[in-house]
Parts: sequence; C-alpha cells; structure tokens
Amino acid sequence: MKLRKYLRKAAAWLHTDRFYARFLYLTRRLSTSQVLMLLAVVIGILAGLGTYFFEVLLYAIKSCLVNWFPVNKAHFLFLIYPAIGIVLATLFVKYIVKDNISEGVTRVFYAMSRRNSRIASHNCWTSIVGGATTIGFGGSVGPEAPIVLTGAAIGSNVARLTRLNYKYTTLLLCCGAGAALAAIFKAPITGVVFVFEILMLDLTAGSVIPLLIASVTATTMAFMLRGFDPILAVTLKPEDAFQLRQIPLFILLGVLCGLMAYYFSTVNAKIGGWFKRRKNQYTRWIAGGLVLGILIFVFPPLYGEGYEGFSSLMNGNARELFDNSLFYAFRDIDWVVLLFIAATMFFKVVAMASTNAAGGVGGTFAPSLFVGAFLGAFTALLFNMLFDWHLSLVSFTLVGMAGVMAGVMNAPLTSIFLIAELSNGYGLFIPLMITTCISFAVDYYLDPDSIYTKQLRINGELLTTDKDESVCVFLHLDELMETDFTPIHTNTTLGELVQIIATAHRNIFPVTDRHGRLLGVVQLDEIREDMFHPEKYGNPISDYMTPPPDRILEHESIRSILPKFEDKHTWMLPVVDKNGRYLGFISKSRILNAYREQLVKISQ
Repeated sequence: MKLRKYLRKAAAWLHTDRFYARFLYLTRRLSTSQVLMLLAVVIGILAGLGTYFFEVLLYAIKSCLVNWFPVNKAHFLFLIYPAIGIVLATLFVKYIVKDNISEGVTRVFYAMSRRNSRIASHNCWTSIVGGATTIGFGGSVGPEAPIVLTGAAIGSNVARLTRLNYKYTTLLLCCGAGAALAAIFKAPITGVVFVFEILMLDLTAGSVIPLLIASVTATTMAFMLRGFDPILAVTLKPEDAFQLRQIPLFILLGVLCGLMAYYFSTVNAKIGGWFKRRKNQYTRWIAGGLVLGILIFVFPPLYGEGYEGFSSLMNGNARELFDNSLFYAFRDIDWVVLLFIAATMFFKVVAMASTNAAGGVGGTFAPSLFVGAFLGAFTALLFNMLFDWHLSLVSFTLVGMAGVMAGVMNAPLTSIFLIAELSNGYGLFIPLMITTCISFAVDYYLDPDSIYTKQLRINGELLTTDKDESVCVFLHLDELMETDFTPIHTNTTLGELVQIIATAHRNIFPVTDRHGRLLGVVQLDEIREDMFHPEKYGNPISDYMTPPPDRILEHESIRSILPKFEDKHTWMLPVVDKNGRYLGFISKSRILNAYREQLVKISQ
C-alpha cells in the first residue's frame, strides 16, 4: 500500500512537472504581467463553469424535491428534507472530502494567512456538491460561500501548477474568488470590490487588471450559459424613485439594519457554539434536523437560499410568501402578513446557523440579503399601513438588503454595488449610501469584526490592511521559540550550576520543579561574583533565582507577544504551556529578524 501511494505521488509530480515545462515554453515571450492576465482569463472561464454546474445541480435537486408541492397547503416533507440534506452533506464531507469545507470565505482567509494561499485541489468541486446538496434539500444557507471557496481553489491551484510565489498565488486566489462571485450574481464590479474590501487585497495596478479580467470573463461565461436576465428581475418605476423627504426613513432603516446585523452575528455565534459543545454527531443531526424542519414547515420561505422569497417582496407580491404555508388562508390580512414577515426574518438567522452548525455546507451571504430584504419590506409595509404613506416596497427592500449585508460583512461598498448591479437600481445610490454607512457604523460600534473574521482575529490568523499586523500573522511562535537553554531544578546548588555553565551556551537558566513547571530564572550576571568563591558553592540556587518579567503561552500569536517586550523592557521571555511547564524562550531580536525576512518575502 505504501509503495502504491508513493508511485501515485511520483506520477502526479511528474505530470505537474511536464505541465510546468509546457507552460514555460508557451509563455517564454510574455512578461510577468501578461502571464498573469492570461491566467486570469483561464481562472475566469473555470470559475464561470463551476458556478454554472453548481446552479444546474442545485436546480435539479430542488425541482425533484419541492416544485411539485401544491401551493395552498403545507407539506409534511418539509419536516424531513432538511435533515436528509444535512446528513448527506456531513457524510460526504467526512468520508469523501475528509476536510473542512464549511464557512467558505473564512476558509479563504485562513488559506491566505496560514497556508501560503494554498487551497486543496478537491475544493474545486467538493464545495459545489456539498453546497448544492445542503441547499437543495432545504438547508437555509447561501450558495455564495461555497462558490467563493470553489473559485479561490481554482485560482490557488492554477498558481500551484504554474509554480508562482506567495504574492502572485494570493492574487490568483483572489481573482478566482472575485470571478466566482461575479459569475453567480452576474455582477463584475461587485466581484472586484468584494476582493478589495472583504479579502483585503492591495489596491494596485498590478492587482486590479488581472482581477478585472477574471471577473469580466466569469460574468461573460454566466451570460453565455444562463442568459442576460438579472438575478433579481426588478425594474424601478418612477414611483420607486428616491425622494428627499424619505431621508429620515432611510436613516432609521440604517439603524435598524445595524442592529439586525449585530443580532445576525451574535445569534449565529451562540447557536454555532451550542452545536460545537455537542460532541456526538447524531445529537447535532437530530437537533439541526428538528429545528430546521419545524421552522421550514411553519415558514416555507426559509427553504434553501430564499431568493424566491425576497423576489416576491420586491415585486410587491408579499402574499406569495404564504405558498405551501399553514397560514395560506390568512394571506390577505395585512397584520398577518406583517407578523409573518417579521417572524420569518428573525427565524432565518436561527435556521441558517442551525444548518451550518449541524454539518451543512453553505454561507451567510444570501441569508444576510434575505434578512435585509425582509427588514426593508417590513419597514415600508408598517409605515404604509399606519400612515398610508405609499412607500416603495421595491426601494426599501433593496436598500434593506444592502444595509444588513454591510453590517454583517463590514462591507458597505460591496453591498452598494451588489444591489445596484443586481437590480439596475443605480437611481438608489443615495439611500443605499445613507443606509449602508449607518448600518456599518452601528454594527462596528457593537462588534468591530465581521462574521467572517471574528474567530480568525481571536486566533491571530487574520490578514488585514495593517502591514505590520499582516506580516505578524505569518510568524509562528513554535518556529521562533529557542529550546537550547539548560533547565535546572530547585534543589540545584551554586556549585552544580558552575559545572553546568562550563558546557552551557546560554547565560540564562530556567528553574523548574520536579513536574517541569517554571518557577523562575537564574541569569549569569546574578551569580558571576559568587561563582569564583568556592566556599559559597553550597548555596541553594533559589538564592539567585528571580521571577521572569512575564510568561508567553504556547501557540500565542506574535502580535500579542510584542507588547509584552515593550511593557517589561526585556529582550527575552520564557514560553510555558497551559499548565505552566517550561518549553523554551522567545527573544525580541529573533522576532524582528523573522519579521524583516517575512516582509521581504511578501514584497517579492
């Protein structure tokens, strides 16, 4: 078996080597910029095809499962389908993929900061299968995160085959992610802005051009394969135009969107934490299947990504939300419609979090649009019902979508351009800007991290536009820790230490107890005077021991370590595990040297 595995790896390596040689031959007369543009076209084509296959698979599953349901009554299969989808997705990931493919955008961030922008080749297709299965069976998540991970994997693996360095690999990874998002929404500008605002790629001429080429290529593929119809078939009428007297309402909507974005992220984190504490997978399946099945049975718009739901709202057909619902007979009562919209909006977050936490594969992109659409529609319908103001349902739904998305993802520009491109609603730029900026400010005040970056920042694994912080992400304590110090025990005498010094290469000696726990340190300068007086060789080493200025925990991020050196005015600190056992020392000079080397590596 080992020989067979070795032969497979050798064959793969030879195949890659031949591909690389052929690539060099074909591009021998092209400059680096021209090669990147050519690869961007290839990535755009592949990302467009991947998006198309995802949508075909998703449509096929949904057509077989639910399109034949009668609209005037609820169907018991809504209780069963979501659990089946979660189980199938979990088994697929566990036994076929054998890797984590959930939370696609977060996985892209992690690859950029911890894996040199390398993403496993299986991600070029596994996220498509896992995401389509989850959503097709009713999982209340979005297709964008699996698609973004697929596109990023395509870009990363194209870079791997052509043996590009980290800088260009990251660029092609971002080209793939932006191209995939542009293809699924048929929105090339959104794909570009998404990369700069959310993935935080440097805004330079060398990065903009390949990214534009990849996004336009992928969008063109989407037009060729799926037609020119926009994702949201909405046309703004004259009565939907922005009016200055509506500014206070859009300010109010911005505040509501910010609060809803905070609710979105908080509930998602708490439900995810509850499921993580359930170690038994069967318990997760049962809990997730029950929660999701019951919610979809009562509120059918929660089935799948929910595009049909907010499309109905934007077209003024709120009563279509009651199709396949227990409340179908009450769809003409205004206050019932309002309550139904509000309940669906709040429970969407619960359904989304339960789907992902129970083992499904999907993202939070579409759910944030869904919640925003329902919030905007609820606001317009409420004021229309109370004051007979005739507010545009289309305008408030579109602006609400951008508002919640801006708060959840900390991406106001991406939200503005996405809604503008999806609906050809460029006439709404002013209310979009007002609402998204206020929503972003409110959510940022309550929680400065987006739903994608919170856990990565806690773990010190997040790349940011702060160059110092980003370089520190690539530095690992385990690699920089020095372990060639000689530990001594508390019962050691000065004479015994003098003998150790004769062969030691360091002038600091950690003092540990019999369990290896660090008690203090002895520095050569502290014993230098007495070490030449043999009569003092019987002195216990505790007479010379001093407590360390501070302690560093294993796996602690370099970013959190540096301030400790400044606060304690020292150049060397001991590293211990969670039980206080001595592991080694970390020096400020070694961190600074590694920082300079990493900065040069990234720049080149």
